[in-house]
Amino acid sequence: MSTNHKLTATSRKIEGKGASRRLRIAGHVPAIVYGAGEAPQAIQVLHNDILLGSRFESFYSSVIDLTVDGKLQKVLIKDWQKHPFKQLMLHMDFLRINENEAVRVAVPVHFLNQEKSPAGKTAGLVISHNLTEITVSCLPKDLPEFIALDLVDLKAGDIVHLSDLKLPAGVEIPELGLGKEHDVAVVTVAAIQEEVDPAAEGGDAPAEEKK
Repeated sequence: MSTNHKLTATSRKIEGKGASRRLRIAGHVPAIVYGAGEAPQAIQVLHNDILLGSRFESFYSSVIDLTVDGKLQKVLIKDWQKHPFKQLMLHMDFLRINENEAVRVAVPVHFLNQEKSPAGKTAGLVISHNLTEITVSCLPKDLPEFIALDLVDLKAGDIVHLSDLKLPAGVEIPELGLGKEHDVAVVTVAAIQEEVDPAAEGGDAPAEEKK
C-alpha cells in the first residue's frame, strides 16, 4: 500500500490570472479539487508543502489526505503545471476519490538487479526500459507506491511484457484486458549493431568497374 501523504488547503473565491499570480507571489499554489459527485472547489495550498511532498516519488501516485477549511477529503493528484525551468509549481488539480471504488493511477516501475543479470554483465547488449510507469487499477487501500520488476535473470534476446509483471494483491493492469496486442514490452534486450566500414575490410572499392 502506498504512503498516505497529507496536505492542508484553504478555499479561495477570487479566480483568474491576476489572482493566481498574487497567490504564487505570496507562496501559495492555486488548485482545484473535483470529483466524487461534488462541485469543483477552488483552493490554495502552501507551495512549501507541495515541495516537501514532491521529494517522495510516491507523492504523485498516492492517496493524499487533503484538508480544506477543516474538512478532510481523500484525493489523488490528477494534473499539475510546473514552471518550465524554475522549481515552481504553477497549478494543481486534485481528484476526490471514493475509498470503495477502484481508481486508475500511473505508478512508477522499479527495475531491480539489472546489473547482476547475465544481460547486465554482457558487453555489446543494450537493455531498454520501454515503460517506466504502468497504469494500474485497484481500490485506494491497495494502491502500490511502485511496481517492482526483478531483472536478475535477464539475458540476451529477452523481452519482458506487461503480463510478466508480478502485481500486488488486488491490483490489475486494465490494458491487459483489451487484447494480446496491448501486452506491450516493458523491457527489451538487444545486441548492439555495429556498422562495418567497407574500406576497413577490403580497401576502397574501385570507382568504376572495368568492362
